[in-house]
Amino acid sequence: MDFYGELEWRGLVHSATEGAREVLARDKVTGYIGFDPTASSLHVGSLLVMMALARLQRAGHLPIAVVGGGTGLIGDPKPTTERALLTLEQVDQNVAGIRPQLERFLDFDHPTNPARLINNADWLTKLGAVEFMRDVGKHFSVNAMVAKESVKKRMEGEGISYTEFSYALLQAYDFLELYRRFGCTLQMGGSDQWGNITAGMDLIRRVESAKAHGLVMPLITTSAGTKFGKTESGTVWLDAQRTSPYEFYQFWLNVDDRDGVRYLRFFTFLDEARIREIEAASTQEPEKRHAQRELAREITRLVHGDAAVQQAEAAAAALFSGDLEALSVVQLLAVLGDAPSIEVIRQSEGWRIQALLVQAGLVTSASEANRLIKGRGISVNGRVVTDEKALVSPSQAIEGQVLVLGRGKKDKCLVRIT
Repeated sequence: MDFYGELEWRGLVHSATEGAREVLARDKVTGYIGFDPTASSLHVGSLLVMMALARLQRAGHLPIAVVGGGTGLIGDPKPTTERALLTLEQVDQNVAGIRPQLERFLDFDHPTNPARLINNADWLTKLGAVEFMRDVGKHFSVNAMVAKESVKKRMEGEGISYTEFSYALLQAYDFLELYRRFGCTLQMGGSDQWGNITAGMDLIRRVESAKAHGLVMPLITTSAGTKFGKTESGTVWLDAQRTSPYEFYQFWLNVDDRDGVRYLRFFTFLDEARIREIEAASTQEPEKRHAQRELAREITRLVHGDAAVQQAEAAAAALFSGDLEALSVVQLLAVLGDAPSIEVIRQSEGWRIQALLVQAGLVTSASEANRLIKGRGISVNGRVVTDEKALVSPSQAIEGQVLVLGRGKKDKCLVRIT
């Protein structure tokens, strides 16, 4: 695979150093990307660079994923405010959460070009202040550092601490250390990292008289102009405990029609011919959302596995058909986990439907419940209730644990049986 050409046709080359294309075509290159452990999980905004490392390995090169156990103690400067400092224990915990997510994309046992997972705390936490200022700091001009856009914005606002001001030097030192230890000559990242990357290249040139390269990808936004990876409920995480596989699948299924094919190029390994097929089908039958369905399947499979795709699609089908009894409790909670819920004590004889509806807050009185039942506006597990005298039996509960009361198509309440 022509790695540079692969990124290029996918629209993933924002900037690259002169000669990067030729070196990647000619040599077996060791390249790295850094991941900040600011949380115990990465999010969908990290997928672009995770995929870039995976593509680098598939092209026969040697990828290094660097988790910033050291730089995470400092934090990459935010555009407007000082980042809250994490404790060593928090950073270690976050690194432990990120590691298995990276392992889903990279092959660490490949016979010819295995990936490496490195924690920069291995060298940064052992680096003395005097040593750092003498051997690294002397190669950096304060004038140039102050001219960086991220620093200028902060200085125009509330200011920037020396701690965050020095972050660029630490990242540059990472590149130098990776060059020394592993012969790493390529750093990649988002376009906002260009200044930090070129600082590392310059440090390698000054200290080792060697040439290194940088390649950055565009920062992704939606066609509607909103920040990619954000929903009404917040960040879309790769951790199944933070964002369920069903919610994850739905995020991709619901992307704007204008973004579907673009995201297939960015976030999947599908080749150009296959993406063109999907694009043509999407143009002919936009209502079938071919691009979004393929996108949801491919990315959910990469992040959570085949079983998660099957469960997400089964849950979506059951929710669409209204047959909630086809779901497991796990699937049900993934689909309706944000719905209101009540608890009831198990009773062998069951519960009066009116009493459950009142307790659930779906109606204010038994008479209102009766009126809605007559109008076929009440359901249990997606099945319409037609008998005003009906008892809801524990045997109707999904896996004996949960009932779903519904008023109309939108209002639902989970009844958990204890």
